[in-house]
Order: sequence, then structure tokens, then C-alpha cells
Amino acid sequence: MTLPASQVEHQADSERKAGVIGNCPDPAGLLKHDPRLRLDVLERMHDTSVLSAHQFDRDILCELMKLAAYLQLKSFPVMHALDDKIMAAAFFEPSTRTRLSFESAMLHLGGRTISVADAKTTGVAKGESLRDIGQMFNSYADVVAVRHTEQSAVNELCEYLRIPLLNGGNGSDEHPTQALADWYALLKWRPEIAYGEIPEQFRLNIGIIGTPGNMRTVKSFLMLALLFPENISHITIFSEMADPLGEEIRELTNASPIGIDFSQNLKQSLEYLDVIYMNAIAYLGDGYRFFGDAFSLDRDSRLKPDTVILHPLARGEELDISLDNTQHNLYFNQADGAVWIRQALLLAIFGRVGEVVPAEYLA
Repeated sequence: MTLPASQVEHQADSERKAGVIGNCPDPAGLLKHDPRLRLDVLERMHDTSVLSAHQFDRDILCELMKLAAYLQLKSFPVMHALDDKIMAAAFFEPSTRTRLSFESAMLHLGGRTISVADAKTTGVAKGESLRDIGQMFNSYADVVAVRHTEQSAVNELCEYLRIPLLNGGNGSDEHPTQALADWYALLKWRPEIAYGEIPEQFRLNIGIIGTPGNMRTVKSFLMLALLFPENISHITIFSEMADPLGEEIRELTNASPIGIDFSQNLKQSLEYLDVIYMNAIAYLGDGYRFFGDAFSLDRDSRLKPDTVILHPLARGEELDISLDNTQHNLYFNQADGAVWIRQALLLAIFGRVGEVVPAEYLA
């Protein structure tokens, strides 16, 4: 979807702000089509754990995005919304953005946090089961955000857990709240993806650098992409692996009308990609592996003028810093927006949207 050069230039000028690096789209764009929040849709999230991106349908996704936009615009006060709530941030695997954005989101809403920052400091080091740890969380917190190296961890924790669990990444399986942050950035950039219908010749071509079968962020991002078949023309997956999808994602993509293909030649495809989602790090079994040797981007890459790049970070050599101060850089905005979308999610899960959002904002 290539915009006229004059429109690209105008958009770039309007989005540049002093002290801001990269593309910084206005969240107000998400509210132009239908500014009123559908409380009935958001209430479906009440007291619900978030284990997979597959849980989100298009209605829930769009309403969460709108709520996040209002929060980012500071349209109404929420600093006491969760005064009576405690979140346990239990991170059995290293994290910067996910853990801090969850804790920041909770603190912005007036809640409190308790943390596990290292598995070695927990009963796991003495052989305690995740099932028993989940039982303890019931007494100590009202919601738990979890990251773990094992795919099975969230299900084991949930066996005795009676409070909502937010999956902050379980091994190589999924990272659903990261996908919310990804799509919050993307829909601020192009609200019409969700709230309009893009003419056929301008529909998005998305490139995904990574392997959805064993990269949790890539998998969850792709799951949500499949919610917009009328506005996404094609998805190309760039991977060196013979089977980058895996069985679960293959079933979902086979059922989608969006065209999916595979390539090992990124350079030849750059001229038609509107969005590039990239990740090069996967946690496989006993440690992190880097997959970015064959696919990298820098300022000299032959990107279209209006192409945007998403990356969940942390990055390596696959994404050069020379792209940071360009309008291709949507990845910093992606990280910034995680706080607002996680605030929206927490308000919905605790059933507090109707209490803090003024009536004039509700449908």
C-alpha cells in the first residue's frame, strides 16, 4: 500500500515531535471512526486469564485498542481505578519491557505490585511445583503476570490458580500481550486496517521475519493478523527453516483467506512490503538462539518510503540503529504503547471500565 509522496511527507511532518525518535502516530486516529466504547464487549474480558492471542476476536481487540488510546490521551482520570488490587509479576525468565510495562501499567492505575525477578529466588530452585506456586498466588495477589521458559508453565500454574493469569511469554509458544502492543502501534499508524475497508490495490502486504512455529512473539502477532482478512492482501514469512509455521499455525493460516507464502530472499521483497515484523531471538529448550544472520535491515535497505518496521526487542544485528531516527521506526512506539494497552487490559479484566470511563464515552 504505497501512499503518494506528498501524503507520506505530510504525515511524516505531522508525526515528528521534539525529542521523539521514529514514527509516533497519534492515538486519536483510533477514535475517529467510532469513538464510543462498547462496554458489553469489554466486559467479556472480566475475570479472564489471557493465555493465547487466539482468545481475542476482532471486537475485543478493537475495543481494547480504543480504550488504550483514551488512556494514552489521558481523556479521563484512572489513577485510583485499581487502588484495591495487587499484581504479582512472576518472571522466571529475563525481561525488561514486558515486566516493567506490566508493573508500570498497574502503578498508573493505582494498584500495587509484588515481583519475582529471578527463578533462582523462588521455591522452584528447591523443586517446588508450578501448581503449588499458583496456589500461593491466590493468597498474595489479585492478578499474576507470568513469564517462563517452559511452554507448559502457564497451564501448570492455572491448575490451582483462581485469579486471572496474564501470559507474558511461555517458552517458544506465545506472547499474547506483546501482540496487543504490536497491533496497538500498527492500528495507530493505519486505523483503517480495523475500522474501515482499504481499496484492494492498497491492501497491506506484511513481511514476517522469523519462525512462528518457535518464536512466541511472531506466532502471536500472526494470529492477530488473521483477524483482518479484508485489509491484508498477503503475508510473506522469511525464514531459513523448512517448516516455519508448525501444526497449530498451519491450521489457522490454511483456514484464512489471506495469502501466505514463504521466502528466503528478503532483499527482493522489500519493494512491495508495507509492514515488516521482525524478531531474531527464540528461546528453545535450554537457552536463547539467534536466527537473524540471513535477514537484516539498515538505512540502506531498499524500503518503500512509507514502510514501517515492528520489532518486539531486544534486538541484535538484524535491526541496525541507523533506522532509529527514521519514519520506518515504529518499534519504539510499539514498546511505548505496551503500557497503555496493558492498562486497558487490566481495567477490562478487573471489570472497572464502566466505573472509570465517563458515560459520554460509552456506547
